Amino acid sequence: MVCQDYSPSTPRNSQFVTDAALAALRCAALTVADTGLPPNWEVRHSNSKNLPYYFNSVEKISRWEPPQGTDTEKLKHYMGAHHSAGSRPGAVPGVPDGKIRAAHLLVKHKDSRRPSSWRESEITRSKDDAMEVIKAHEAKIKSGAISLGDLAPAESDCSSARKRGDLGYFGRGDMQKEFEDAAFALKPGEMSGVVETASGLHLIERLE
Repeated sequence: MVCQDYSPSTPRNSQFVTDAALAALRCAALTVADTGLPPNWEVRHSNSKNLPYYFNSVEKISRWEPPQGTDTEKLKHYMGAHHSAGSRPGAVPGVPDGKIRAAHLLVKHKDSRRPSSWRESEITRSKDDAMEVIKAHEAKIKSGAISLGDLAPAESDCSSARKRGDLGYFGRGDMQKEFEDAAFALKPGEMSGVVETASGLHLIERLE
């Protein structure tokens, strides 16, 4: 179903207006059902950061984390279905000096620096529980059942999930030291074991 905008210049035929109103209501219901977001909230895309964010069309406010009242399971499935398809963004010709390119999958826990994400407005799982989750992801990736890039859009607590976990190019000093050391130790195509930082638990794949 395609959602249409009806401008003030639209002919004011009563039946047409009624149909338009019904179409708008159907679109609103479809959006909420698809995303799991509360009424008036929608997923938008930041062109400057190339990341998704959440916008309230009534209050005209935006935020990076999902609002209170979000059905996190529905949002998880929506993001996985709508943002996991397609190939990984192509490499920029010529790797910047001293920099590498990597993707990651992040699992946060209640003691993470920011215990919230696009998937959950408040993360309450323990560090031990988070370790079990990410170990299961690691086993699945290593078995060849799925790639990190295909799993990240649905399972990563980082907003880079929108880009299949791709963080782009970064150099020494750009990331937390534990993350940086693990990433630079990898060869292109290799994936790390579980890496712990203040942000949570990571699996890192070096792309270039």
